[in-house]
Amino acid sequence: MTVLFTAWGYEVTLLEMLSVIASIAAISLGIIGTRWAWPLWILGSVLYGWLFLEFDLLASAALQLVFIAAAIWGWFGWGSQGAQPKLLSNRHRSYWLGFAILAWAALNPLLKELGAVATQLDSLIFVGSLIAQILMVMQRADAWIIWIVVNVIATIHYGRQELYFTALFYALLVIMAAQGWVRWLRMMKSKSLM
Repeated sequence: MTVLFTAWGYEVTLLEMLSVIASIAAISLGIIGTRWAWPLWILGSVLYGWLFLEFDLLASAALQLVFIAAAIWGWFGWGSQGAQPKLLSNRHRSYWLGFAILAWAALNPLLKELGAVATQLDSLIFVGSLIAQILMVMQRADAWIIWIVVNVIATIHYGRQELYFTALFYALLVIMAAQGWVRWLRMMKSKSLM
């Protein structure tokens, strides 16, 4: 891989840098609720899928395929007016929590069988991201809370895997997800959709 620069002994590759740039652009557009977030999400997902395969993070790599499919769905689902956020009902929150627990319990042993590294955290990131992404496409503001939790876990996980630039990126995503939560709540209040 082409190394762009070295910081504190860590080599930042062109692939990792492009992955981060495309993803930050996509998430920034997602925060403001424009459908143009989705094409950039596809680009960032393709790049990160490649990077994660290089590090044998199989669930993280597979998750990028889910993100690509969700981005296509999001492009058509959001429409030209962009996101029209709403909150989940408590009943639907409990359904998603139950799904998360079951999916994590099923995915973790599968990843171990495939020889993936760090299966517990990788599977937790996969399941949490899957749910958050689906809720983003469904225009549910609750997605941002899930993104905050997932991004905190991912920051730790990728740091332990010595993907330091990506770990720093995920720390930034915690802040961006908090901004998304606040902005989408404001959008809901201004449109009286709460």
